[in-house]
Amino acid sequence: MSLNELKKTVKKSANPAQAKILSRFFKTGEGEYGEGDKFLGIKVPISRAIAKQFNDLSLEEIQEVIKSSIHEERLIALFILTEQFRKADEPKKKIIFNFYLKNTKRVNNWDLVDLSAERIIGAYLLDKDKKILFKLARSKNLWERRIAIMSTFHFIRNGFYETTLEIADLLLKDEHDLIHKAVGWMLREIGNRNLAVEEKYLKNNYKTMPRTMLRYAIEKFPEQKRQSYLKGEV
Repeated sequence: MSLNELKKTVKKSANPAQAKILSRFFKTGEGEYGEGDKFLGIKVPISRAIAKQFNDLSLEEIQEVIKSSIHEERLIALFILTEQFRKADEPKKKIIFNFYLKNTKRVNNWDLVDLSAERIIGAYLLDKDKKILFKLARSKNLWERRIAIMSTFHFIRNGFYETTLEIADLLLKDEHDLIHKAVGWMLREIGNRNLAVEEKYLKNNYKTMPRTMLRYAIEKFPEQKRQSYLKGEV
């Protein structure tokens, strides 16, 4: 399957009515976080199905797709990349990892980050030095900061929480709602596996963390406990 065939397949799958909905949902208006992003109206399951047809694209071809101004084309490129990473040997995994880092500016909406970061960055770094995540967490780029925290989801799934908590510390005073949500989500995921670890972190930080972050972190708590956190009475 060629790059031209991919673009033709994507174009055939376009849904203008759905594109309008997605453009609003992903905040593409002036001054919004997704400003200027273009949608064709292709839902995620269809994008996944298209990606499966083109899993043998070279990195050079994937580079062309991930540079696209079309949101769904970038998502398809990331789906292809995550599948290639899953099947790759260690040398190829490193190549894909570095490729992803080179293209973080094109992983530029929350769904693109959330569907790829843990599967490539997190998976590669599980047993390696994680200093690149701290660099990303300090980035001025919103999406690189989200990549940093979302990559740690892979560590959480493997019972390793320290890096998530360290990056959460760096992001506690972040100004963007999408970071508040991501950090709160990861804290909640820690709690789903080890509630004591999450609560220890929350008790040290819940009074000063952004409200949205706290709400996400305690979403699954029993109502009485949730209210205690929200009222600052823990």
